[in-house]
Amino acid sequence: MYEHPKLTAFTRTLETLFAGADEFLEEEWGDAFSLHPNRPARGATENPLMDGLFEVIPDFTPGIGSEHGRGYVVSFRAATLDKINPQQLEFLMGETARFVAKNLPRYFPGRDLRVVRDGGRFKIVGDFSLGKA
Repeated sequence: MYEHPKLTAFTRTLETLFAGADEFLEEEWGDAFSLHPNRPARGATENPLMDGLFEVIPDFTPGIGSEHGRGYVVSFRAATLDKINPQQLEFLMGETARFVAKNLPRYFPGRDLRVVRDGGRFKIVGDFSLGKA
């Protein structure tokens, strides 16, 4: 399958940004809840998405039914069996969204990208154009 080289570069940069968000959450709140028994400890794998308490990934959505349209949902998950109350979840999702919003200009200079609230989630929206290959 052919993938536009600029899409590949965009995706890698986005994944790097989200790895930074994961690192931020682990540093600040990695001990806030007990780790799920089947989840490797932070730093135990080569991929920070596969270990530690938090998993933060960008999920593309075409935006059908959304007032903001297409974009990347900021998907957040805590690997724990502990109860996370709605206020704690909202706080952690908000901190993740603020980290991503603050760092978008550094990772994507010159692009009009921003983080918006879309229903119960946060989403990156804006200029996803790739230009010519």
